[in-house]
Amino acid sequence: MSHGSAGGRVVSSPLIDRYTGVSININTVAVNSVDQTGSSDRTGADPTGSSDPAVDPLTRVLFGEHFDREHAPWRRLAAAAPFRRRPGASSAERLAMAYERLRTVNDTLDSPAELVADPRGLAALHEWLGPVDPAFTTVAGIHYNLFLGSLLDHAADVADLADFFALRRVGTFLCTEVAHGNDAVAVETTATYDRERDGFVLCTPHAGAQKFMPNTSPVGGPKSGVVAARLLMDGTDHGVFLFLTPLTDAVGALPGVRVRRLPARLGSPVDHCLTSFDRVFVGRDALLGGAQGRIGEDGAFRSEQSNRRRRFLTSIGRVTAGKLSMSACAVGSARVTLALAVRYGGHRRISGSRGGERVPVFAHRSHHGPLVGALATVFAMTLLHRTALDAWESRTEADTDEAERLVAVAKGWISWRAREVIVESRERCGAQALLENNGMTELLAGIEGVITAEGDNVAIYAKAAAAMLFSTGPGPVSGPDPGRGSGSGRLSGPEPVAVSDPDPGDGSCGPSRRELTDPLFLDGLLVAVEAVWLARARRRMSRVPHGDSLARWNAASGAALRAVEAYAYRRASEAYAVAVAGLEPGSSPASASSLSAAPGTSAHDLLGSLHRLFALQWIDRNSGDLLAAGRLAPRHLDELPEAVEQLISRLAGHAPALVESFALPEEMLADWPISGAGYVAAYDDAEGAWHAVRAAPAAPA
Repeated sequence: MSHGSAGGRVVSSPLIDRYTGVSININTVAVNSVDQTGSSDRTGADPTGSSDPAVDPLTRVLFGEHFDREHAPWRRLAAAAPFRRRPGASSAERLAMAYERLRTVNDTLDSPAELVADPRGLAALHEWLGPVDPAFTTVAGIHYNLFLGSLLDHAADVADLADFFALRRVGTFLCTEVAHGNDAVAVETTATYDRERDGFVLCTPHAGAQKFMPNTSPVGGPKSGVVAARLLMDGTDHGVFLFLTPLTDAVGALPGVRVRRLPARLGSPVDHCLTSFDRVFVGRDALLGGAQGRIGEDGAFRSEQSNRRRRFLTSIGRVTAGKLSMSACAVGSARVTLALAVRYGGHRRISGSRGGERVPVFAHRSHHGPLVGALATVFAMTLLHRTALDAWESRTEADTDEAERLVAVAKGWISWRAREVIVESRERCGAQALLENNGMTELLAGIEGVITAEGDNVAIYAKAAAAMLFSTGPGPVSGPDPGRGSGSGRLSGPEPVAVSDPDPGDGSCGPSRRELTDPLFLDGLLVAVEAVWLARARRRMSRVPHGDSLARWNAASGAALRAVEAYAYRRASEAYAVAVAGLEPGSSPASASSLSAAPGTSAHDLLGSLHRLFALQWIDRNSGDLLAAGRLAPRHLDELPEAVEQLISRLAGHAPALVESFALPEEMLADWPISGAGYVAAYDDAEGAWHAVRAAPAAPA
């Protein structure tokens, strides 16, 4: 398996070949092969092999034009034997299996270093394998991104990393502490420079400074970690840095390292532990240095950054790539649960309105309505995630902070929306979805971990809200241009302000003359929602006297957080518009707007209807504020739910095709009984009376 631009190399792995019989030319070959189960494995231009002509274009919208390079290898692994569910496995067995799968994946890689350097590869790993085994993606993300990524980013000698590349030692990441989570810059573990031995002594000063939740047990093999600790030299605190530290061997913790398992957490089993240090010595080369600071041969500390907080953020820079991976996990999990709900809704039959009639439960609007809305949201989540990936990969030094904020906001918005989709899908499947063997409960618990991992969502939103609240850009900006992609919707610079009515030159006379079928009108409303909440936050803050910064923030924060949410919805809508325009070559976003109301069943029309449904549902939720701000007319409040209802009616019959565009392998779906029409067979009893051969009744005497 290979990642990034590989110049047309043929990539093959004996382990992948064993299960799929495939070698991939990642630039040119579309594979159509048969694996051991006999199912088709399609990649390249036709990843689903669907008979519906709309499905494959929609799959390309979701996964891009390079499906075979970026996604197909992970999709095949998700379908392969090592990633099949093992019913009845204990928590300990499932944990051991997560590390076994880590080695399985590592064996498929041409170069672990290439994966570490490829945000798209890391995200795709989480997107496809996260729904299969959340515990695996937890340990994989820690090893490849947080551990190896930190080592490679901070100029470690690659030759010294052979044990980690070969997984003879598993890597982990020790940052947060019992008393320090989102304020990890304040961690209290110390690394004191010992001049005589030219190294550092790691100490845990009290119970609150124990490292909290790293996977540091001996399960999975010997482990080393990068430890966030406060660098102390000659009585001076230089801030928090990372230190490469051996932790365990094959038996247990090394001398001076104390590891204790935490109570079992909600969801998939991971060996989360408390870890502390009692005068553990590591050499000078254990410090992961760089622009943030290093110790020279003369024993002097030097740094290009005077701010200690900036030094810490530079040291833990891998957290941003981790946010992209967490978003990918959320997107993949939401797609899987939604696909299960739609498929089960078609299989589950209930009594109809006429005697003896049986209809799919999905036929009822009360059942399919929320799922169709969830489909619009899942497409938006995926497209926003792709936008954030693009922004991060194409960032320059000048716009790195902006790209980082988009990645962070996207992680928060996507994971919260994923929770909503998973909960809705679970409810639509009733008691069946409460059973562990149907997969949804594990993914529901897993999304809670995603919401907290790599920065708690509220903390992420609060940081973005402050950037919006205190920005000082000049004047209003117009509604978003769907063709601008990630270049629009800045969190820094000019804040979005609603486009004034009437619009110059369009002949309108305010909102009463505008229609919900007008894409420019809807664009302006999305901008206006953001502007309303940002203006409200600033008004609230202005009422609090200067001098009490906490009181001023408390007054503004509620509305400011809503402004961040509105920003995310707007950016997702922009991503939708770009995607729909891309389905119609040669057309401009203005002439092929996805917010137009034209019906149809082509991929372009279906995606446009999904986009319009997504936008209208968000506008409907904020219709009171928009009416008060003069951005909607009273009649629009009656028209909004009707427009939403019409779109749901139009899209409901296409729900199976829309979930087919997710390209989920049947081998993976077969692990969850409710995905198939024969789900009752999972509960059959070979000794049940219904299997007995009944004797014919005796003839009367």
